[in-house]
Amino acid sequence: MTSVLDRFLRYVQYDTQSDERSKSFPSTAAQLVLLRDLASELRDIGLADAAVDDYGYVMATIPPTTTRRGVPAVGFIAHVDTSPEMPGAGVKPIVHRAYDGRDLVLPDDPTAVLRLADIPALADQLGHDIVTASGTTLLGADDKAGVAEIMTAAAVLVAHPEIPHGPIRIAFTPDEEVGRGTDHFDVEKFGAICAYTLDGGARGEIETESFSADAITATFHGFNTHPGYAKDRMVNAIKVAAAFIDRLPADTLSPETTDRRHGFLHPYVVQASVERTSVRLLVRDFVTAGLKEKEALVERLAREAAARYPGARVDLAVEESYRNMKEILDRHPQIADYAREAIRRAGLEPRTRPIRGGTDGSRLSFMGLPTPNLFAGEHDFHSRLEWVSAQDMEKAVEVIVHLAQIWEEKN
Repeated sequence: MTSVLDRFLRYVQYDTQSDERSKSFPSTAAQLVLLRDLASELRDIGLADAAVDDYGYVMATIPPTTTRRGVPAVGFIAHVDTSPEMPGAGVKPIVHRAYDGRDLVLPDDPTAVLRLADIPALADQLGHDIVTASGTTLLGADDKAGVAEIMTAAAVLVAHPEIPHGPIRIAFTPDEEVGRGTDHFDVEKFGAICAYTLDGGARGEIETESFSADAITATFHGFNTHPGYAKDRMVNAIKVAAAFIDRLPADTLSPETTDRRHGFLHPYVVQASVERTSVRLLVRDFVTAGLKEKEALVERLAREAAARYPGARVDLAVEESYRNMKEILDRHPQIADYAREAIRRAGLEPRTRPIRGGTDGSRLSFMGLPTPNLFAGEHDFHSRLEWVSAQDMEKAVEVIVHLAQIWEEKN
């Protein structure tokens, strides 16, 4: 049977970057190539209903093997797209066998080195087979590790009908990295009582809490004219935006100064011209009410900056991104409890931590599909130093199979 590592090495060679600037769905046609191939692979292993819908979502069913009535359908979900923040074409995966603590120098850029001293998580990987890219691209473990794990678990369950389980639903989705992965996800069609995303980090982790998230765009308006004749006429929106950015707190409320349960403001896209400059910021907090406080701060600082430049003005627009899935998952504690039991049965100690980010599960939970996040083995994602352990991926497959059994046993 094809191993999870073999599948992973094949999937990461598909270029599936998403694109925040795109108006299409999926945001890039390249994602559809992998999505269609995954639907075909699901049919090949025996899931006859596997199909791709008009939006690129792949859904399939593993039929139940239990003789018990009323066992609910549960789902497993992973996204195929990779981050647009780092090159994702031409990925050349490398398997570093039996890692022994040595530096892992990536051959296409010798300055790209995974060092145990810099990456504490590597200390748990001695003896494991570590997969990296070659130094100039990301690897794509986020979230092709999850895709490979779900596909392999599906193959195991189909090949072993003696394993009792209820209906299992599978979905592979596009555009998670640009925040649109659930925009057209049909929860009713999916038909599960709950789901688990396989999109997390170190083995044994389960994540039931995420940031609440908004995006805010401050658009500064100036007036452009010929710079040789601009005295007392030009209003430079770039300078106004720069004054605003300079007002943001330097020693707090930023990704580079916060950790644990502290939220932040993060300017990450600037589109600049003298006439019009926009600054887009991420707003993050574990408490949803804290978003409003941070957005009020942004508005005050933006208006103060505009007031310094006569003739300038600013518009602000807030977009809701997702909310802390804990608000929903706390109402259904058995979903996480069963996951912890599955992790124990796989010989691991469950570890619960909040996500300083979000997953598709953050939005799906509020759409009526409670969805915590399970480990997939991803590390240093969105980076050319991204890596994953083959043994961690194997453990994730075990956890999926155990979860399928546990839902049958307890319902």
